[in-house]
Amino acid sequence: MKEITVNCPQCKKTVIPDTADCYLPFCSEHCKMIDLGKWVTELYRIPEVEKIEDKRKGN
Repeated sequence: MKEITVNCPQCKKTVIPDTADCYLPFCSEHCKMIDLGKWVTELYRIPEVEKIEDKRKGN
């Protein structure tokens, strides 16, 4: 059976998933904290979808 691996979204290092690993999908706490910092400083954003009600009001 082929072993499943994932790439760390931050540093791209190959990671073998382990149920005891609390950093997944990251390879380490360091990469996890870098990613969190990007969310906190708003380098990453989820686009806001304009509501239908707002369009009717002309906002």
